[in-house]
Amino acid sequence: MNFSSWLLWSVVSTVVLTSVLAGSQGIGMTRMNVPYLLGTIFTPNRDRAKFIGIILHFVNGALFSLIYVAAFQAVGKATWWFGTLIGLVQAFFVLAVGLPALPALHPRIANEQYGPTVVRQLEPPGFFGLHYGIRTPISVIVAHVIFGAILGGFYSIR
Repeated sequence: MNFSSWLLWSVVSTVVLTSVLAGSQGIGMTRMNVPYLLGTIFTPNRDRAKFIGIILHFVNGALFSLIYVAAFQAVGKATWWFGTLIGLVQAFFVLAVGLPALPALHPRIANEQYGPTVVRQLEPPGFFGLHYGIRTPISVIVAHVIFGAILGGFYSIR
């Protein structure tokens, strides 16, 4: 593994992924704010949750990029299209499995079957994140595909 290449391009790709998701929320494409959802796992304070969530999102980006790098190393090359393919797989996993599982893991997300409580007031994302808007899956897929394309296109195997 090329540590310096991984570190640089995992940070760059995570910056772009996070920016695409934030931009999608900013233009009204989705109501989902991933860093906020991550941060509220640890605190109910909205401002602190956003800050903690951004840090966690970068940690997640670095950890997930290790899977990409392992795949690149296994096949002996990193290309933008292979990274894009991995990003597509990751996006569908996040949408189909990760987001629907959040109420079981997150102390402040309401359960779809039982609704909100005094503590669990955040709306559950639902399958493909559709509770946060019909275009949410588009923004998640685009962000992860770009993440993979950057990582695959610029990571150096050597």
